[in-house]
Amino acid sequence: MKKHRARRKLLHLLLILIVGLLSPYYGRAQTVVDAVAKSYHNAAAGSEEQLLQSGKYAQALFFNNRKEEAMDLLKKDIAVGRKKKDGQYAAYLYGIMAMNNLVLEDSISAFNNLRQARVFSEKTKDNVTKGYVLYCEGWMWLRYGKEMTAIESFQKALNYYDKAPETDLVISRKTAIYKELCSVYANWRAYEQQQKYAELTLQMAKVKNNPMDIFDAYMIMGYMYEEQYRTNITELSLRNKAEHYYQQAIKTYQNNKDKMAIPSDLSFAAVNLANLYLQYYPQNDQQKGLGYADLALEVATETRQMSQVAAAYGIKADYSIKTNKNEDAEKYLLAALAALINNPMEDKGVSLSLFAKLSELYENENNYEKALHYYKQYVKVFEEVYNARKLEQAQRLEAQFEKERQKQALIHMQLEAEKREQTISLMHALSGQQFQQLENMKLNEQNQKQVLEVIQLEADKRGQELKLARLEMQKRAQELKISQQNLAYKSKTNTYYFLLACAFFLSAIFLYYAYRQREKTLRQKENLHLLEIDQIKQNSEISNLKAMLEGQESERTRLARDLHDGLGGLLSGTRIELSQLSEKVTDKPLEKNISRSLSHLDIAVDELRRIAHNLMPELLLKYGLEETLKEYVRRMSHEEMEVTVQFINYSGQLPAEKQIIVYRIIQELVNNAIKHAVAHQIYIQLSENESRMFITVEDDGIGFDPVKLNGQRSAGMHNIQSRLDFLKGTMYIDSQNGIGTTIELDFPL
Repeated sequence: MKKHRARRKLLHLLLILIVGLLSPYYGRAQTVVDAVAKSYHNAAAGSEEQLLQSGKYAQALFFNNRKEEAMDLLKKDIAVGRKKKDGQYAAYLYGIMAMNNLVLEDSISAFNNLRQARVFSEKTKDNVTKGYVLYCEGWMWLRYGKEMTAIESFQKALNYYDKAPETDLVISRKTAIYKELCSVYANWRAYEQQQKYAELTLQMAKVKNNPMDIFDAYMIMGYMYEEQYRTNITELSLRNKAEHYYQQAIKTYQNNKDKMAIPSDLSFAAVNLANLYLQYYPQNDQQKGLGYADLALEVATETRQMSQVAAAYGIKADYSIKTNKNEDAEKYLLAALAALINNPMEDKGVSLSLFAKLSELYENENNYEKALHYYKQYVKVFEEVYNARKLEQAQRLEAQFEKERQKQALIHMQLEAEKREQTISLMHALSGQQFQQLENMKLNEQNQKQVLEVIQLEADKRGQELKLARLEMQKRAQELKISQQNLAYKSKTNTYYFLLACAFFLSAIFLYYAYRQREKTLRQKENLHLLEIDQIKQNSEISNLKAMLEGQESERTRLARDLHDGLGGLLSGTRIELSQLSEKVTDKPLEKNISRSLSHLDIAVDELRRIAHNLMPELLLKYGLEETLKEYVRRMSHEEMEVTVQFINYSGQLPAEKQIIVYRIIQELVNNAIKHAVAHQIYIQLSENESRMFITVEDDGIGFDPVKLNGQRSAGMHNIQSRLDFLKGTMYIDSQNGIGTTIELDFPL
């Protein structure tokens, strides 16, 4: 019976989880449907607001046994959401449909819809939607038995929710994930992780200030500590914590009765606490458990929760057996059995436990007739459970086979239907083509007849016109001679005038063209002159900048060599002399002072080498920029600060002089982050494509105002900008106070 109670508690907790996720007003489902339907229909058709309301409306319908309406609504609004530029609406609705299909045991459609949800989540920048799709994915994998995959999806979802503003919706969805993770780790008995997410669930519930969520969180915490105590019964603090959280859950319910949607929750919490007192507390404390059992019995009777009525009677019976009150135990066990029989969904496991206890009780009283009767009842129920499980398994296998067979038959029928449609379409096309050809032939025949008639009429008409034309020609021949003479004279005169006008017009055009060409030539010469001046200025600036950079690098090289060869050699020689002197000295204080001096000299030599290396690292000349930067970040990293570098598509083909400039720029940016930003992590990234190189330097320091920096023009940033100008590159700064700084540079290869 203990195992059954533990299993029943876990199932009830999962029920609370589902109610919290899918309907905050469970028990008033029709009211919820009406309210959500009103919000949905009040929104403009096809609007983004209506699409967001669609998910709530569909879930309210689905969990109010109106599944077909819910699925039809989702299909309709998904078609609208797919047309939106932002993919968040289609992704959200596809996620809901995927979970609904899994509840309906249509796993193929469920995972197809999940795949579509992933596709559309890639088309949005909304972190809440991306997190919800990953939550749906984790929820489905968890129901599919792949708990590790589910945990990965839940963690990714939490990462997206952490990037989003903390609204009530985000808090609710994070709480749902915490509950899922809590149940997973409870199954694994990973109590540390279970405790982490149980406490986060309670924390989120208090932030949202929802009594139902707070009650659920307290119950989860109580159950968690009770399970931990079962595995370590010597740790009484775990038992006491379970008692505390169960009491807090009952107090929360009693203080917010008008806001609690599930009256049976109070009896459930009272049963848990009563069972805790009965099983794990001394006998003088078990009297408290009877009080909570009576409370559970009262509430469960009012709400007709017969399984909890049976549980309350079972606790009272266990207490009576412990105190040798067999008559009371018999009365309570029979009452529990009667309550269980009146339950529409009788729990066979509880029935087995009750029959076994009654049989044992009557056997101890030497009432073997009743003991045998209840033992037979126990065997009968056991056989029913065993046969039901076998039948259920056989039916499940048969249904699975039948489902697959129907699926194959459906595919075959679809193929046949498509083939017949293609044949019919082809026949229709051929018939239409033949009909069109016949119509064309009829039209051609009519056209030919009409053409012949027109030709005949035209021939008659032309015969008459020809006679008239001959007469007209004779008359006009005479007139033509006279007009030709007049026209010949006028034509000559007009020709002279036209030629003079053309000559004048062409002369004007030529002069205007010559003027425009001269003006254009002068303007081009002026522009070329200005370009030459700008080019000379740019070349001069580049030469000066190049000379300055070469001078700086030459001076750095000389200074590094002098420090290394001169001062480094002097310090090394001094150390050798002190080491030899230390071997000869016998005075302890003096020997201690010499040893301290040697340590200081070692530190000075290391610092000198670091300075000389920063001035001109030999790795840059020998092995190139990549190895130099890797060695540089290793030197700069220590316990309080981590510096990392990453190369993406880096070919290493950059000229040596540009590698030195890039190294100096990165060195200056890292130094600025260390000195001014108080950074703990610095990230450097170099990448390139076919034509440009990109450099990114990020830190998690205190940040600064880029506008003020532009006004101040610090020497370090001036040096960076000068080198970047030499590379003909650009720089972008993104810095926020308290968050950190990102500096992006790029220049042509």
